[in-house]
Amino acid sequence: MTASAIRQQFLDFFQSKGHTIVPSAPIVVKNDPTLLFINSGMAPFKDYFLGNKPAPHKRIADTQKCLRVSGKHNDLEEVGVDTYHHTMFEMLGNWSFGDYFKKEAIAWSWELLTEVYKLDKDRLYVTVFEGDEKEGLPFDEEAYNEWKNYIAEDRILRGNKKDNFWEMGDTGPCGPCSEIHVDCRPDTERAQTAGASLVNADHPQVIEIWNNVFMQFNRLKDGSLQTLPSQHVDTGMGFERLVRVLQGKQSNYDTDVFSGTIAAIETITGRKYDYSDSKEAIAFRVLSDHIRAIAFTIADGQLPSNTGAGYVIRRILRRAVRYYYSYLDYKQPLLHQLLPVIATQFETAFPELKKQEDFVGRVIREEEEAFLRTLEKGLKKMDEIIRQSDATINGKEAFELYDTYGFPIDLTRLIASENKLSVDEAAFESEMKQQKDRSRAATAIDTEDWVIVNEVPKTNFIGYDDLLVETKVARYRKVKAKGKEQFQIVLETTPFYAESGGQVGDKGQLIMNNEQLAITDTKKENDLIIHFADTIPEDMSGPVTAKVDWEQRIATTYNHTATHLMHAALRQVLGTHVAQKGSLVNPEVLRFDFSHFSKMSEEEIRKVEQLVNEKIRENIPVVIRELPKEEAMKLGAMALFGEKYGDTVRVVTIDPNYSIELCGGTHVGHTGMIGVFTITSESAVAAGVRRIEALTGGAAMRYFTDRLNQHKQIAELLKAKDPFKAIEKLLEDKNSLEKKLEALENKELAQLAKTLAAQTVAINEVHFLGLPVEVSSAEALRKLGAQLKPLLSHYLVVLTAVTEGKAQVLVMVDDALAAAKDLDASKIIKQHIAPLIKGGGGGQKTMATAGGQEAGQLHQVIEVVKGLL
Repeated sequence: MTASAIRQQFLDFFQSKGHTIVPSAPIVVKNDPTLLFINSGMAPFKDYFLGNKPAPHKRIADTQKCLRVSGKHNDLEEVGVDTYHHTMFEMLGNWSFGDYFKKEAIAWSWELLTEVYKLDKDRLYVTVFEGDEKEGLPFDEEAYNEWKNYIAEDRILRGNKKDNFWEMGDTGPCGPCSEIHVDCRPDTERAQTAGASLVNADHPQVIEIWNNVFMQFNRLKDGSLQTLPSQHVDTGMGFERLVRVLQGKQSNYDTDVFSGTIAAIETITGRKYDYSDSKEAIAFRVLSDHIRAIAFTIADGQLPSNTGAGYVIRRILRRAVRYYYSYLDYKQPLLHQLLPVIATQFETAFPELKKQEDFVGRVIREEEEAFLRTLEKGLKKMDEIIRQSDATINGKEAFELYDTYGFPIDLTRLIASENKLSVDEAAFESEMKQQKDRSRAATAIDTEDWVIVNEVPKTNFIGYDDLLVETKVARYRKVKAKGKEQFQIVLETTPFYAESGGQVGDKGQLIMNNEQLAITDTKKENDLIIHFADTIPEDMSGPVTAKVDWEQRIATTYNHTATHLMHAALRQVLGTHVAQKGSLVNPEVLRFDFSHFSKMSEEEIRKVEQLVNEKIRENIPVVIRELPKEEAMKLGAMALFGEKYGDTVRVVTIDPNYSIELCGGTHVGHTGMIGVFTITSESAVAAGVRRIEALTGGAAMRYFTDRLNQHKQIAELLKAKDPFKAIEKLLEDKNSLEKKLEALENKELAQLAKTLAAQTVAINEVHFLGLPVEVSSAEALRKLGAQLKPLLSHYLVVLTAVTEGKAQVLVMVDDALAAAKDLDASKIIKQHIAPLIKGGGGGQKTMATAGGQEAGQLHQVIEVVKGLL
């Protein structure tokens, strides 16, 4: 049975049990500060478990894209080394929100595994929660009794809190769970050792295949447990493991989930995968795993970058590049060549990748090319470190190679051993730990429990129509991040728009008990609207007036509608391949990232501006409706990849023949309200992604006024009617003078070189020259060295200068002398000179330079170098 058929059978089975099949949520998380990526099947449904919003269906089933690169058994550096952990994986799940509970969940899991998938009942074991006296939690007798209907009691094992009590995090919904394990060992081994003794013992062939979590409690910050008002079921079955078991394989990588990718790698590299633990075999597994994580996160809207979720993707990609570069001896971009295989394989389950195959492939290729260049620089850095090391590469240097140039410690160790050097790995691990500690400290958020002020059945947002409302506080809590203490407030009814879809959150005031409370930001945590304040009054139980800063909101609204107008204009001017890849809409500016593979010409920019301003002058009504998603898509509405949409969507139409988009943001009633639009910059932000920044309304008018004033000031300064021609003339004169100055300087340097060449002194048969000189710059000092070099033989030269108050040093060594006396100009600079002048530098073995702050030590520099002879 193929992997695709296994996935479909799961979904069909639960559809037959009354479950609504929902698509996978995007793997990239937008409105949850606790997560960068979806890391479990239940993560998209947190709001339903937390009671923040009602579930649209009582029963749901899906296959969810997940990503894990940290935590127990999920260290990125371990993926590929074993055969069953992954970065990206699929989690099959069925969910009950206050509907069925343990009886049905257990019955259906057994039915699917044994009657549909035909797993051997004799190979299955189940676990139930044994209870925890310390927590006051009883043995899960209900689950135990249900399992007795299907499996012998000696196969129902009692598990401790660590294995059989599932928690979302330090706080939040939790409950006992019941795992199903399968024993995949050969019959001979099963006869010798009972599978029951190997359950949850990290045996690679006795593995958990399915977990049924029974959500009964809510964990508070003080560690206590509250019973949830409704009981829920949350199950998760790892798709890759299930396929491995059903296809009778010993490794996830041997299944058809990965075999097509591995075959493609064999074709590209000309090497064969041998199923071993060799570095080459690990490289095959790393590539076939990592390409999935990289491709799907980019398709869901997360581009590689140097921060946050983007940095995680960049790390995964660079690890893959290191493996094919080092262990498959492939020195050109490889990952992007695997994308067609992945896109076709998952076209039915996750069609978003196939739809963006060209864009995702270009992003991956450009990332690979950039990192391959960095690797080459790293090898040069490694050569430099080797030249300067006696017996050991220190931990800081090894960590720099890892952190800056992407060298894993085993690659540094390998190159070091080839050069008869060791690596201080203890110091390297210390540097690594310090970085992780810094990272954790920077992102740590201390969140207290919610304080309920007024019980409310649900919370409402009315900010599309009203910016002022009488309401009351539902709850609040205190949070501390980066040393700053704030309060988060939830209102029963709010006019404040929470940051989402690129639009910033509203600011404003809450007025209670005659006190004005400044709201500094509004964000969403999942779908809960949270208002941020630096202080709160003692009594928050009374009526509250919530008031949005309308001036900031209206300016933001101008920019959001203008973003839609510009998106449509870009598609008309550049082509329909243009798709939104990110945006920022605030009161001051709009920023729009979009897929396009070349810089926009000035003519294209002006065409987009002209088209947007035409639509503004036409004063087109902005029509906003809520429609079923399928109906909206039939109208031609543009949906954004990476966004999660419900069954009902908000459709923003600005002329049905011009712009129809799904959007939850705030908009003007007519386009004429925007006033005017202008583009201020166009640039590249990532491979295949361009960025436009633009202004509207009053901000655009102020921009025009500033530019006109600058133009007038320049004209007055130049005393010219046509300042552009005057500037052209100035630049021509400047270039001419610079050439004349350079010629004069070169002539003076040549004369100075002749004078210096006559001043060498013989020390131990070496022509030594050590003198201070007067030059205009560090570059002039290097030119002087080049002029001096052909005038000398068997020489050691050190020249010093002071330029703009800073110390400059040049060291030159004759080729023959460098070999005979083991003198290295670069080492002399780094080991002897840079510390003296409190600076740094480097260069080649025969010529190197340094710059520093301590000009008063230059006389000593000459003596130190002279002393080397």
